[in-house]
Amino acid sequence: MENDILVKKAQKGDGEAFIQLIQQYELILYRTAKRLGLKDEDIADLLQDTIMIAFEKITTLKKGQYFNTWICRILLNNCYRFMKKNKPLAAMDETVLNNLSHQDFLSVELDEALGSLDDNHRIALTLYYVNGFTTKEISEFLHESEGTIKSRISRAKKQLKNTYYLEGANLV
Repeated sequence: MENDILVKKAQKGDGEAFIQLIQQYELILYRTAKRLGLKDEDIADLLQDTIMIAFEKITTLKKGQYFNTWICRILLNNCYRFMKKNKPLAAMDETVLNNLSHQDFLSVELDEALGSLDDNHRIALTLYYVNGFTTKEISEFLHESEGTIKSRISRAKKQLKNTYYLEGANLV
């Protein structure tokens, strides 16, 4: 309800209301981009572009309750364009690995696991588990049926379980 009021104010040109909206969702946006396997400096640029586009286009948002979905969609579109343009090559040397804390290592493992999935499965899983969107919300802004989204999430979980859980179990 509060977001609806902030969106209406922002649509009327209230910059402070827009800033409040962005502050509510900046961590969600960052985590979404991070789970796509992007570097922090690239994420910063993509978030800035996303915020600028959202500010310029806020008047096109019909229902304030969908601000979160709407701005995430803008971010994902920016990320897809960036990823198509810049195929990332990831390299990690031994000193970086030795300096990682346990929590950092878990994050690297999660990023690696998500990176092993194709784009459709990775996006569905990230939006569902990291951002907390419902399958209905995901289906709406990906323009896919809810059944397709549920299937992608299920297949992604199964693929991760088979690849990472079973391999880890064999090592013990």
